[in-house]
Amino acid sequence: MAILGSIVKSAIDIKHTLTPEREDYQNIQIEQLRKLLSKANATAFGLYYQFEALLRADDPVKAFQKSIPIVDYDTLNSRWWRQQQIAPDITWPGKPDYFALSSGTTGKDSKRIPVSQEMLESIRSVGISQAESLAKYDLPPGLFEKDILMLGSSAQLQRHPNGHLEGEISGISTNNIPGWFSGFYKPGLEIASIEDWDERVLAIARQAPDWDVGAIAGIPSWVQMMLKYVIEYHHVDNIHQIWPALSIYVSGGIAFEPYRPSLEKLMARPLIYMDTYLASEGFFAHTARPGTMAMKLALEHGIFYEFIPFDERGFDGAGNLLPEPETFTVGEVKEGQDYALIVSTPAGAWRYMIGDTVKFTNLQEMEIVISGRTKYFLNVVGAQLSEEKMNAAIQALSQKLDITINEFAVAAIKDKQGDFYHHWVVSADEDFDEQEAAQQLDHLLQGLNKNYGVARRKALRGVELKAVPTQTFYRWLETNKKKGGQVKVPKVMDEDKMKAFLAFASQLN
Repeated sequence: MAILGSIVKSAIDIKHTLTPEREDYQNIQIEQLRKLLSKANATAFGLYYQFEALLRADDPVKAFQKSIPIVDYDTLNSRWWRQQQIAPDITWPGKPDYFALSSGTTGKDSKRIPVSQEMLESIRSVGISQAESLAKYDLPPGLFEKDILMLGSSAQLQRHPNGHLEGEISGISTNNIPGWFSGFYKPGLEIASIEDWDERVLAIARQAPDWDVGAIAGIPSWVQMMLKYVIEYHHVDNIHQIWPALSIYVSGGIAFEPYRPSLEKLMARPLIYMDTYLASEGFFAHTARPGTMAMKLALEHGIFYEFIPFDERGFDGAGNLLPEPETFTVGEVKEGQDYALIVSTPAGAWRYMIGDTVKFTNLQEMEIVISGRTKYFLNVVGAQLSEEKMNAAIQALSQKLDITINEFAVAAIKDKQGDFYHHWVVSADEDFDEQEAAQQLDHLLQGLNKNYGVARRKALRGVELKAVPTQTFYRWLETNKKKGGQVKVPKVMDEDKMKAFLAFASQLN
């Protein structure tokens, strides 16, 4: 009998039973804001914006929203965070030991996001909350004794001249894993610190038979590549022949559903699937119950959330924030509406626009899905094509053509006559007719998005589609030193980047 597993499972069950369902989400969030303001009131930012006065206000939320501007990374970094690298008490007490480098799916350079000890505690707290949610799943006690393979970016952090350590958030988190968890964590700090992705996967493959993995966490595209390599390295048919106890996969970073078919081809049986919303700025949400991949917003872990409607109330037609957008709290949002996410965190991010759009699917459970990016939608000719609609169309196309599409990217390109076309590049496990796929994709998108249908009858002249091997996407990322771990293929490219990618792909053929 799995004695340790039974004890752990019983502890989780009891903790879940004793934790009440808290429905007063608005008051919970007001409490988080008060704690943030109180902690940071003596910082340069807190003094400048008079946090003490905000705390005395009859309605601290309204006072906070009236006094503090909504900012993006460039604004916050240029005015405050750069100083935080060299001086203490700028936007958060003390001087951060770590700065997280973004995975670089937007912008030309990685962003540097401060990571305080309080933020690390928040991330750990949300992680424990996700573990506690396993009480809602019918899991055998023995599973709680198995290893957990977490596939992130390199845990080898770099020392910055200003004194702090920096790396991607997964690497920083790996370096701060609690001692009690280190016995379960795989691949272990030594392998996780290997900077070269291919060398790291080779080390994982060599050690794989010595591990008893029950759960895997990581971005689907890279987890899929790792599992394929392990299977091929050991000449087996599926990953369960190496790890028979494997039962849980925790996704994150990108939409899971497009990868589900190809991942399940690598397994003897489907797993329990969960999703996470872990960004460089914080751990915001996770799947908390069976039967859904939607994620429960982490409302009690030190972060204050706001939501701007991703429509004419908050943004112009090019996706730029309006000067005075309508802004809502958790008590004011509606289901089915796309919102730009705004966060204030225990690392000195104040009314910070993450760049993601989210949609509430269940207000009773406070569950969200990530619906796209504020800048990752194609609106060159009024198509207003969101990443969510693109994912849905690609998934439907896969089913129609009976293929498994692994990656895709799209851009609006103008031809010599001045007409716009949407140019798609996709990869699939099977061969297919590119022209037929383009026609089907065009038809699907018109059914999914009325604005796209209108654009197709006017300025958008057509759809072109090119198939490339999946490895072409990853080799292209590698040329930009962006391979493995937390790195994501950008779904929407500008015209120049798409032309450069197509030129790169043609050189490989």
